Amino acid sequence: MLELVVFSSLNGVLYGMLLFLLASGLTLIFSMMGVLNFAHASFYMLGAYFGFQISRYIGFWPGLVVAPLLVGVIGALVERYGLRTVHKHGHVAELLFTFGLAFIVEELVQMVWGKIPVDYRIPGALNFSAFTLFDTTFPAYRMFMLLMSIGIFLGLLVLLTRTRVGLIIQAALTHPNIVGTLGHNVPLVFMMVFGVGCGLAALAGVIAGPALVTQPAMAASLGPILFVVVVVGGLGSLSGAFVASLLIGLIQTFAVALNISLADVMAHLGVTLTRESFGGDLWMATVAQVAPIIPYLLLVLVLIFRPHGLMGNRDT
Repeated sequence: MLELVVFSSLNGVLYGMLLFLLASGLTLIFSMMGVLNFAHASFYMLGAYFGFQISRYIGFWPGLVVAPLLVGVIGALVERYGLRTVHKHGHVAELLFTFGLAFIVEELVQMVWGKIPVDYRIPGALNFSAFTLFDTTFPAYRMFMLLMSIGIFLGLLVLLTRTRVGLIIQAALTHPNIVGTLGHNVPLVFMMVFGVGCGLAALAGVIAGPALVTQPAMAASLGPILFVVVVVGGLGSLSGAFVASLLIGLIQTFAVALNISLADVMAHLGVTLTRESFGGDLWMATVAQVAPIIPYLLLVLVLIFRPHGLMGNRDT
């Protein structure tokens, strides 16, 4: 039991921190423009594919730096020549723009790299076991992913709260007109924040690509859970995104590891439920089988009882 708790906690925190790398950029973008970027997970996918391609020629470590920079530049150009132009037509046009962009990116990825997963491998320097506990090994690369995610979170926190650049960004997000009158180029700040948000998503893709499956469907599979994180945490709240990311990461990881059904719980209480009982298949379903829908159930409950999210400062 202790082994289950320890390793599920490690994997849950790891998954949650990766979600935060994605959700932080999306949260900043929403705070800045009031737009939920439906193409955000596509930049995560681009990061994984760019990292794979670069690693084939000059190695994993250069790709870890170059791929997020390239995707960040692409994101900044999308904001400058796409969203900024569409903005005058309202938020619906912006949402449709990012929705269409997500499909375009997926089709381009399939045209360049094909429809099957690519062979994005863990670097040899990290392809060993970090430690062994309860006769179970924990890969060094997963530990690297965890430490990288925590380091980026702390760096982002320091940047936004302890530097002049961070103060200008936060002020521009909430009071752009006042910041503009002080002589700062607010559109440039918006473009840079959008680019950095996309770069963070790409960095998550570069890190997660070798450990997870790098394929064209990776954006579509992660996109919905990403919006769950942002809404549960609270639209526009970076701290809320952090709490929701860890919460969902831990809940989903522990749920996958629990092979217990409602029928088993009721049996301990002296009530016998069989498949012949009303709703029998539902009673027999294990927590692991329903794990994929648990975050969406949490989303529904949050929207019913706390519409602005756990730590949000604006209504959803």
